[in-house]
Amino acid sequence: MLSPTDPQLLSEVKFPDADILHAAHLLSDQEQSRLASLHSFLQTEIRPVVGEYWDKEEFPHELLPRLAEYGLGELEFSGASRLFKGLAYAEVTRADVSLSALVGIHNELVVDLLDQLGSEQQKEKWLPGLRQFQNIGCFALTEPDHGSDIAGGLATTAERGEQGWVIHGAKRWIGGGTFADFAIVFARDIADQQIKGFIVELDRPGVTKTKIARKMGLRIMQNADLVFDHVQIPAENLIPGAASFAATNVMLRNSRAWVGWQAAGVQLAIFDRARAYAISREQFGRPIAKFQLVQEQLSRILGNATATLGMMVQIAYLQERGDFDMPHAALVKATGTRLARESAQVGRNIGGGNGILTEHELSKLLADTEILYTYEGTYEVNSLIVGRAITGMSAFV
Repeated sequence: MLSPTDPQLLSEVKFPDADILHAAHLLSDQEQSRLASLHSFLQTEIRPVVGEYWDKEEFPHELLPRLAEYGLGELEFSGASRLFKGLAYAEVTRADVSLSALVGIHNELVVDLLDQLGSEQQKEKWLPGLRQFQNIGCFALTEPDHGSDIAGGLATTAERGEQGWVIHGAKRWIGGGTFADFAIVFARDIADQQIKGFIVELDRPGVTKTKIARKMGLRIMQNADLVFDHVQIPAENLIPGAASFAATNVMLRNSRAWVGWQAAGVQLAIFDRARAYAISREQFGRPIAKFQLVQEQLSRILGNATATLGMMVQIAYLQERGDFDMPHAALVKATGTRLARESAQVGRNIGGGNGILTEHELSKLLADTEILYTYEGTYEVNSLIVGRAITGMSAFV
């Protein structure tokens, strides 16, 4: 079966890359070259080997040094444009959605949070190792009984004592929580009822980590249940800039934009795999790519991918100008993942019976896309955030 980057295939199609409107051409020449190098690395070294890990629900730790060599542990320190960073997230997703989740959480919700909100001591201790993937942090906000209502319902507590803080509670669906060195834990301060952020090293007494197994998608990402049974941490583990939920909400806004880039990237992957399959698979004596229905389906996937990519290019522009806000993030997260969900269904259908085998990647992409549609705020919650912005009326209460 031909790869979408196979020279034979590239010579036979007018648009060898799915970016037919040339979003990447908006980058500087230097960033275009860097993105092309990243794409080649991810498609030749990463995508071909991750399927086995996905099947076994294992994480490929040995790939982290190579990801670090390409700067994926320190995108926020790269000096690159917002558009480059977004397209880099899309390219990682194009290779594997689970790894893109790790890279996105690492950069947007751990590294950038510590850089923006952490103390100088916290930055000096953690950022050098994080930038090279020598250390891993995880972002612990969601709880077993609180997801969409986490801002008002967060139940994990923090109590100030003579020795520092005592953290008590539970977190769920924490990406990388099984192997991270520390968690950024959000807990409600008993004294003032404010939600605050704390660094909790995961080897401290009272911390229990349990892998969430048998997931239908994002199987490489090691999600965990974390339990904190009166865990003692020093006073300096309070993240000074995360003393209220308002500061944290800025990070959540940025992470929803990152999921928009994931939605674009996964659709590029769906198109790549579906097109390669359609061109190489023969039925009735000819490639199925010659059939009208298959061509319509490929065009629909590409249209969805291009629409999502176009939205995200504009988001990068708003971010550069400082005009980016939560309704923008909610709109692209909801819309991009809705389109990705349709694209994934159509792509798997092009694969026919073979489409249910993970070796062809279409069913893997379908399952992973279902997770994108759900996390970082459900479609419904993000739609209501947009609805509140455009009507001036909240439907949450």
